[in-house]
Amino acid sequence: MQISNKKSSLAVFLAFLKLGLTAFGGPVAHLAYFRAEFVGKRQWLDDARFSDLVSLCQFLPGPTSSQVGAGIGQMRAGWPGAVAAWLGFTLPSAFLMTLLAMGLAHFSHPAVTGALHGLKLLALAVVAQACWSMAKTLCPDALRAGLAVLSTCLCLLWPFASTQPFAQLAALLACAALGLKFIPADPASPLQHQGGPTRRAALLALALFVVLALGLPALARIEASPAWQALGGMFRAGAMVFGGGHVVLPLLQTAVVPNGVVSANDFLAGYGLAQAMPGPLFSFAAYLGALLPGPWAGPVGALLSLLVIYAPGMLLLWAAWPFWEGLRCSRALRSALAGVNAAVVGILLAALYTPIWTTSVGNSRDFCLALGALALLSRTRTPPALVMLACVLAGMAWLG
Repeated sequence: MQISNKKSSLAVFLAFLKLGLTAFGGPVAHLAYFRAEFVGKRQWLDDARFSDLVSLCQFLPGPTSSQVGAGIGQMRAGWPGAVAAWLGFTLPSAFLMTLLAMGLAHFSHPAVTGALHGLKLLALAVVAQACWSMAKTLCPDALRAGLAVLSTCLCLLWPFASTQPFAQLAALLACAALGLKFIPADPASPLQHQGGPTRRAALLALALFVVLALGLPALARIEASPAWQALGGMFRAGAMVFGGGHVVLPLLQTAVVPNGVVSANDFLAGYGLAQAMPGPLFSFAAYLGALLPGPWAGPVGALLSLLVIYAPGMLLLWAAWPFWEGLRCSRALRSALAGVNAAVVGILLAALYTPIWTTSVGNSRDFCLALGALALLSRTRTPPALVMLACVLAGMAWLG
């Protein structure tokens, strides 16, 4: 089936805006929404192309559902379609998260403090559920479970708090090396032809990725500004997220909490709020950006943070797309990626302990509320928004 690149990018934007307003449930659910909408209902692409695009995006770091959405927009309406798809899917949740962040500074009532505490306990339940779900998929044997434990211990026992991002990177690299040596890779399935960027555009995207990856940390050192350090950390987080959107939590935490850009309480409260939003979890970056210090506070910081955190994943998607056949057939690369996926389970498990558990659970009542939220999320079909409301009301009743 031929997919025209001349279709209106406005149609792409409106289709993804509808999903940005209604697609709850996280990355896996988003992919189901995309398949129903663009393969089944609109028939913008067939199952083979959709599956291949999902495989490519799962192979790369970055927000999988947003990358798949941009890829669908790219195949439908070229580069304007890719941008339109990203904007439509991202704007609703990013707008809400920005408003919520800007409102934090105007409320200091005890009831608000209680509500924020309830959101922190919701974040504990969400991350615990994500750890368990990802471990079942990404650590199916003793070797990969051991790599996850190694990654957890490395992140928790790293002796220098100011260089915590290097602990996460060290965990990823160590597990990649061990996976390369010890994890056998299954043979790759045949690839269906799919449209995408040219090789020239791919090389330009890769060059821009390298420039940003080197330039943002250098600029942060020159400026010695916490805001620039936070933006550099957000780019690094976007480039290191494997295995699921929840892995962005520990990566962003090391970018904005230790340097005092965002308090640990506000960080976890915002993460809890993000669970109730439709669309991509990466919109949490808009919340953090709105809290940046100085002239960037508010919408400017939110927009800049969104661009920075999404840039690496999107650039790597466009850089890898034309070369995907060769990449996916490399058994060595897939073995290393299996090790990386085990490592991200460990990184997320470390975040579950600190900062989430250590700053949220102060007594048995906190533990019971978090346990109840976890049970509702994992064992019932209760919508996340209702679980969030229950946690907020409980927190208000106990601390308000």
